[in-house]
Amino acid sequence: MSASPHPSFDAIVVGTGPGGASVARELAMHGAKVAMLEQGSAEPLRGSLGQMAGMAAVPGKGAFLHRDASLLVRAITLGGTSTINFATAAPPPAAMFAAHGIDLAPALAELRAELPMAPLPDNLVGPMAARIMAAARELGLPWAKLDKLIRSQACRSGCWRCVTGCPYGAKWTARDFVDEALRRGAVLRTGANVQRVLVENGRAIGVEALIDGATQLLYAERVVLAAGGIGSPRLLRASRLLAQPAAFFSDPVVAVMGSVDDLGEDAIGGAEVPMAAGASWHADGIALADLTLPQAMYQAFALQAGRVDRLLAHRRTLSIMVKIRDAIGGRIGQRWVDKTLQPADREKFDKGIAIARSILARAGAHHVFASHHFAAHPGGSLRIGDQVDAGLATPTQGLYVCDASVIPEPWGLPPTLTLLALGKRLGKALSRLPA
Repeated sequence: MSASPHPSFDAIVVGTGPGGASVARELAMHGAKVAMLEQGSAEPLRGSLGQMAGMAAVPGKGAFLHRDASLLVRAITLGGTSTINFATAAPPPAAMFAAHGIDLAPALAELRAELPMAPLPDNLVGPMAARIMAAARELGLPWAKLDKLIRSQACRSGCWRCVTGCPYGAKWTARDFVDEALRRGAVLRTGANVQRVLVENGRAIGVEALIDGATQLLYAERVVLAAGGIGSPRLLRASRLLAQPAAFFSDPVVAVMGSVDDLGEDAIGGAEVPMAAGASWHADGIALADLTLPQAMYQAFALQAGRVDRLLAHRRTLSIMVKIRDAIGGRIGQRWVDKTLQPADREKFDKGIAIARSILARAGAHHVFASHHFAAHPGGSLRIGDQVDAGLATPTQGLYVCDASVIPEPWGLPPTLTLLALGKRLGKALSRLPA
């Protein structure tokens, strides 16, 4: 396992979520020789709960339980958490990045021309989401359709598989950019568990990874960590390039649910595109949206809340997501993740849940209850201006980070579009650097 005198690749990208897939695609489009390393599988998406559980529910790998019984999930698979997210394309707050000298507008303009990004047509807004939207608007709330990364012509009305992995190709995921990078000459290795970054004379020269049960050393001019808000700081710690365990935000969510008796014949009970519409109060760090869920997930939330009496009410239960911008804190260990809500976080939840309850009351819902909180957007653990600079470079020469860990402040937004823009920007910058 001696070091090669000549790098095998121009760049190694660790992780294939939105940030990693975007930077790999951009580099490949500019002629770079790129290796993409993914810990998970490239198995085609079937849209099953069992497959989703294998990606995101394995304790200590895709799922983490915190001290206050909250659940944090991430997907270990090709495309990362974009495979099981709700396909919402929230624009990044320009002022947050401008404070660090970062202008994402050019990258966002390109992405808007490249991606299937638009609000859902009316025929794909399900009766549950429509009922919630009507009630919110009657209360004078700024409820509006959200931009979705969905090919509406391929989307099937009455389907529930957005959250478990769309098998029909309707939902855009980072796998689309991985495929394009491969067509441009990049290579992909799945089942690649990267152990550490290789550093020589203060410069990153490659990575050590377990692939097919064997340790392999891969070399490159540059290394981009895109292993996520948990994975990237862990890799830096394992490589002795980060002195202390990282703190992070998690964008916690509560589901507020209530049953109605008159949804009509078109209602299928949870078989809708989630987050079709919503409203946000960014200054308060609170966002709400409709949240339809598969029956098994709904029943898990009902049991979690102790509402055994609502287990059979899935087909007529409206659900509203309450998401908050939580304070950065907690610790990411090498084998565990720990974070609890602070008093200010709980106050935000109280406000958001009260708004959700008022919407459900207006919609005629009864037996209203709230789940415990859960989260799926860990980030802010290697923040711009702290662990990386405005170019996403670490203090180690040739080593960059491009995932949710670099988001510079507490967030509260779906990060997919932001990470795609950061990846496009980084890929363009790296393609201009001399070898």
